[in-house]
Amino acid sequence: MRFVPEDGKGETKDYDFTTLPVTRALQEGFARAFAARTGSAAGLRAASSAERAWSHLSSFAEYLSGLMRSPQSATDLTSVQVQGWLQQRSDRVGVLKELGDLKRSLRKIPGISAEFAAEMTQSHRRPKPKPTTNIYSRDEFRRILTAARFDVRRAAARIRAGRDLLGRWRSGELDPKRDRREWRWGSLLDYVDRHIDLPRYTTGRRNPLDWVRQLGTVADHLTCLHLGTDDVAAFAVLLTGLTGENPSTIANAPAAHHRPDGYAGPIASAIVELDKPRRQSRRHMDVVLADLPDWVATPADEELLAEDGEDDLHSAFGIYLLLHDLADPARRRLDSDRLFAWWAGTGGSGVGAGLRTKLHSDIIKRWAQGRDLPADPSTTAPAPKPDEQHSVQDEDSPAQLTVTLERLRRTYLELHQKPTAHTTRTLANTYLLGERGNLTEYQQLVADVLEQEARKAHTRSALRVLSPAEVEQVRAAPDKAAEVAERHGLDSATLRRMLAGELDTVMAACGDNTNSPHSPPGIPCRASFMLCLSCPNARALPHHLPVQVAVHDAVLAKQDAMAPLRWAQRFALPHAQLADLLERAGQTAVADARRAITADQHESVERFLNRELDLS
Repeated sequence: MRFVPEDGKGETKDYDFTTLPVTRALQEGFARAFAARTGSAAGLRAASSAERAWSHLSSFAEYLSGLMRSPQSATDLTSVQVQGWLQQRSDRVGVLKELGDLKRSLRKIPGISAEFAAEMTQSHRRPKPKPTTNIYSRDEFRRILTAARFDVRRAAARIRAGRDLLGRWRSGELDPKRDRREWRWGSLLDYVDRHIDLPRYTTGRRNPLDWVRQLGTVADHLTCLHLGTDDVAAFAVLLTGLTGENPSTIANAPAAHHRPDGYAGPIASAIVELDKPRRQSRRHMDVVLADLPDWVATPADEELLAEDGEDDLHSAFGIYLLLHDLADPARRRLDSDRLFAWWAGTGGSGVGAGLRTKLHSDIIKRWAQGRDLPADPSTTAPAPKPDEQHSVQDEDSPAQLTVTLERLRRTYLELHQKPTAHTTRTLANTYLLGERGNLTEYQQLVADVLEQEARKAHTRSALRVLSPAEVEQVRAAPDKAAEVAERHGLDSATLRRMLAGELDTVMAACGDNTNSPHSPPGIPCRASFMLCLSCPNARALPHHLPVQVAVHDAVLAKQDAMAPLRWAQRFALPHAQLADLLERAGQTAVADARRAITADQHESVERFLNRELDLS
């Protein structure tokens, strides 16, 4: 397209839109938009203005070409793509002017959706930057959870010992003549249980009686039967670190729950209705807590797991039930339905000592300050505020971690790469990209994973396929079965069973289930059926093609429902392998297979991708 400046300044210049790295349809759309802005009746008359419009359109085209799913036509353009382009250039001076110029071009592309056109006319003022929240490293995350487990384990032992002593005192098992101190302590716990207080003098400052003070402090006695402030902080840290739920959702968790396992297993579980008001009509969520250790938080050392004893401190289910039990006396006294209930020596604002149910962030920070939680040398932990510093830290000592539930939540999301009480798009755009702070870096990470998985697809053996002609040959002339079977490394009996569908898995047939590369010799294979795509025992037959097409399409569709890195790690390899299978089958066969997919096959594929068909 040729541009001739009307002001006589500058030279006539030709712009070649066929050089843009987008589809032909988009090249034409960009060219028409450029023409609409630079025509005789349009606003761009100077050469410099036309050059800027071209520069921004070509830059946007470059950005689109780098996406995993590049738009094919004008109807595929979205404001998310424009925001991604903007984020890449956010460090440039005058980037908002560039965005405004690009929008003026994009809204003139013929065929764009009405929604996109409207969005391209909206104000493009820079949003206020949100404060960034650093995530913890994997080692820091483990240290925090390990410290919390230590405190929870100690609290459980303390309260159970107190309950046992109180029970023996009430049953008359304790003899004051044999052990007066133990008997007095049992008597004191009975008073604590009934009054949530200690025997005190009735005059003056109402201090505890002398014999009570000889047995310990006020906090010592009250926390023999009730959780203390540090205890509930540790529980909150563990529940957040093991679920990734929002801090306010954890703080307001209910004690009421349902046990779908009927208290009989095989996997113990509880359903808890959590509340996240920000979700408005979707604020109430039924969350399943299962007796399955979290892969991030579980230490490799089995001795650490053994320290838990009768308690499960490595799953959210175990932590929830333990907190439910230990906080039960305080909860009943308060007549509360809150999961968290404890005794505090002071509540601030002149409230004084007593039972509490309301968690706040200072509780978590104070808990961390009392623990040895050094930050990694390579990370910079946020410095505590001046009024939070209790001592001057030596310059050579490691920085101490500041622990917040929000940072724990973000760390969980980063390590697990799956959404929790929010959409996948929110996970990718708000949490993951926000933590990296660098969209280009994240895109490069995804690209590296995709390249690595593509190399695997090329280096691993491709699934061997029997052609329709070979299948027809065997059916028309059974005496040819041995010849075809030998060609594919099979015996005639196995080939016939494959043709009859007796050896089908999901996308192929298995010729030797007890001689798998994924299990010991003689042991039936329990590997994921996805591994059949590169297994030497697997063979694909024509009747498998519809399911292969359905899996290929479903995997591709999941790109819009998963964080890019998560999709690349889980599906990039099978997608490349399936794409190779479909290419070998040919476009006509694939189109016929896509039309032949049944509703049952679609359902089976969905269950397969949800791992409901996995054997282990």
